[in-house]
Formats: sequence, C-alpha cells, structure tokens
Amino acid sequence: MNNPDESRQDGTPLARARKHDAAATRAALTGAAALRFGRYGYNGTRVRDIAGDAGVDAALVYRYFGSKEALFEAVSTSTALFEPLRGLPLEDVAAWVRDVVLNAPTQGEVPHPVLSVLRSSGQEGAVARLRGEIAEVFSEGFAGRLEGPDAGLRAELLAAWLLGATLMRMAIGTPELVSASDGALLRCLRAGIDPLLDPPGGHEGPGERRPPGADPDPDPDLDPGTGTGP
Repeated sequence: MNNPDESRQDGTPLARARKHDAAATRAALTGAAALRFGRYGYNGTRVRDIAGDAGVDAALVYRYFGSKEALFEAVSTSTALFEPLRGLPLEDVAAWVRDVVLNAPTQGEVPHPVLSVLRSSGQEGAVARLRGEIAEVFSEGFAGRLEGPDAGLRAELLAAWLLGATLMRMAIGTPELVSASDGALLRCLRAGIDPLLDPPGGHEGPGERRPPGADPDPDPDLDPGTGTGP
C-alpha cells in the first residue's frame, strides 16, 4: 500500500493496489479515477494515467470496468471516491482525507454524492442509495476495523468529515478550504480525525481512561491517602 503523502508531479496522490488483491485493485482504480475525472474532466483524463496512479497495468481498467466510459459512470454515481478506505492503514487516513479534499474538483464535472442526491428527480430513492453506500463503506466496513466503543458512530463521523469538507470545497468554495495549504489542512484534519480512529480511553469506554501509573483496579474501600480501610 502506498504512503498517501506520495504523489505524482501534478499533485495527484497515488493510490497503489495491493498485489493479487482484486478488491484492492478495483478500489484503487475507482479512487484514482474519481480524483482524475474530478480534476481534469472526462476528456482530459487518460486510462493509462488512472492505472498509473493506482499502480497497475492499464489493461486492468478494461478487465474490471470494460471501458473508460463505464469507469466514469461508476465513479459518477457512487461513493467510489471513498473506496480506498477499505484497505488504507488507519495511521494514513487523515493524510488521505487531506489528499481527497485538496483534489476535490471545484467545478463539479464529477458530481459530489450529496449534490447528486439533491439534484435527483427521484430524491427519496437517491437518498436511500447513498445511505446504503455510506452504511456499507463506513458504518459496516470501516467500523469493523476500529477498536473501542461507538465504532459505528465514529466511522459515520469520518464520513461526515469527508462529505462535508469535499462539498464545501467543491461546490460552495469556502475561502479557507479553497486556499488551505497541505500542512495546515493536514494538521486540522488530524486534530479531528485521529481521535475518531483511536479515541481517548481506548477500549475502556467513555470517561474510564486512567492516568499513567494509576492502580488498574483500586479498592473503593481503601483510603486513597493511607491505603488502609475505614
């Protein structure tokens, strides 16, 4: 798996597939395609560049999707942009989110999932589809990789970070997100995302984290000053 800080000269982050892993290869291709199509549009994106970003041969694009048109359709109608989360090391998630936010298109040639729902003529069905996709990727898949309490909630909050930040930069164009530097954005994202991945208190539940050196099981009947009973 690649380091999300690694990127091509044009700034497009590399999303390397793992060898002999079909699911990871497909996820890497869809993630790379979403960023390429969003940044350069359909006509400005070449299949070999998508494959290069994913670290695979261009022939695999046709093997998994059949054509460039089919890959564009897959990316445009789903949460394919978030597929790399399935295999991304947890310590790399914040940097990957930074890459997604910075490379989110500002003109929307590849529709944002939330915008697609809002613009859909059958909004109720579109909402249900997006909810199902988010549940499958985050609430179930990504949550299964998290330890500690409230894993599902923390996974959905990560989805909120992704969808909200990309929507504000892509469609709304808020000034600070549009002009944010790599370092500043990563610093702020880590402050919000890292606690979701490894929450304070670890596996002990909310409010139960003990300071270093504390007695793991103090006797409630002992006087804390003397260590003796009543």
